[in-house]
Amino acid sequence: MEMLDIVSKPSKFLKHFKVDVEGELEDYEDWWFEEGLKISENIDRLGTPHLRMFDRFGNRIDEILYPKEYWDMLYRGYKLGVVADPIESGNLLKFFKIGYITSFFDPGLYCPYTVSLSTAIPIYKYAPEEIREKYLERMLRRDEEVWQGATWMTEAKGGSDLGNTVETLAEFDGKFWILNGEKYFASNVGAQLAVVAARFKGEGKGVRSLGLFLLPRYRENGELNYFIRRIKDKIGTRSVPTGEVELKNSQAYLLGDKNNGIYIILEVLNISRVANAVGSVALAQRAIYEAYIFAKERFAFGRKVLEHPLMKRQFYDRISLIMKAFALAWESAIMLNGVFLEKPPYSNFYHAFRLLAHLAKFWTAEISVQTSKWSMEVNAGMGVLGEYGVERLLREAMILPIWEGTPHRQVLDALEVIVRKDAHKHLYEHLKDYDPEGEILKIGEEIKSLEEEKRETLADIYISQLAERVSNILIKKYFS
Repeated sequence: MEMLDIVSKPSKFLKHFKVDVEGELEDYEDWWFEEGLKISENIDRLGTPHLRMFDRFGNRIDEILYPKEYWDMLYRGYKLGVVADPIESGNLLKFFKIGYITSFFDPGLYCPYTVSLSTAIPIYKYAPEEIREKYLERMLRRDEEVWQGATWMTEAKGGSDLGNTVETLAEFDGKFWILNGEKYFASNVGAQLAVVAARFKGEGKGVRSLGLFLLPRYRENGELNYFIRRIKDKIGTRSVPTGEVELKNSQAYLLGDKNNGIYIILEVLNISRVANAVGSVALAQRAIYEAYIFAKERFAFGRKVLEHPLMKRQFYDRISLIMKAFALAWESAIMLNGVFLEKPPYSNFYHAFRLLAHLAKFWTAEISVQTSKWSMEVNAGMGVLGEYGVERLLREAMILPIWEGTPHRQVLDALEVIVRKDAHKHLYEHLKDYDPEGEILKIGEEIKSLEEEKRETLADIYISQLAERVSNILIKKYFS
């Protein structure tokens, strides 16, 4: 029963991996159990938030309307320092701890924190000093005056192939970069700042013509600097507003060297991919917890459902699986913590991190979906009723494989970093004490040996195999 007990609270699961969550993080978890969960459930039931585009005088305001309780829930993480602490301390791990606890209750709410951090870090690393001084301090506040961030890459033609799908154009006017275009999936829309992928005007297609730009919510004269066309009606993650954004002569600042735009964009995406992996495991833990609550009380065929041997084995299998998934996600967080301040050209350890981040994002999101589906099955008819919330877990989970790059994108990016950067060799060097048979090397070399067409045809099979092998190796690291 000890194995079942560790899924009852996110803090218990984290402590099982010797992750420190004492003090304010446990208080944060208690608040969620006592108050936050009810607020979160209410927000989900309200559905798509309402967009008020004009005031009563006909002025464009693009205000997103939520109940006050939503903001109380959202600001709690900022007050804990979910964005401020990583920048001030140079350590990302508190961000991921808060994210794990948050995602156990509401994975959608982890998105505003994630994209805000993914905005703050490139400002900190790449913005000119005067721009950093103007904006960063506002993002590091620990009160209700905090500024939020957003990361907008995807346009109507898709988000995975940025080199060919980004049509937003950037042109320098002598003071600002002027952006014109549209973003089709703009999460945390309404944020005071966003980092936006755009193509330098006059340059052709391809990733080399892309830059990352800092876009304020308002122009220097106080007018709106971007416009919200509508809020998306999503199946889940309703605690983060996702909209369509129009950029019309919008004022922006270029972040970093013009020639490194695609690398800086990928840095932003990789922060979010690790957060997605951490959140996926937290949601899977919640799904097991909800299945446990029901199975230990439901009586069928002469005994409690949990006491049936098949069900008991399935619980232990699921817990074992999310432990391996967490090892993968948490190791990617630890590795990111070691490289997130690097700039191009990157170290070998950075390429090892990239491979692990792709493995973690790909594997954990699918585990979240399948575990949520299984939890619904355990709850049987009660699992499909909106009033009990188990069906919500599956709705939330279905978005996780899509966010920050689809499974296909993660698989192909993992192939790329293996073939071009020998990332499997660098990951093996990092974990060789726990991989005496060199399994990471063997799979990586087998991938490299394949003809290109066959390599891509079998890519998901090989990357799934590599993710599982690495997760087994990491379990040995954490518990040997």
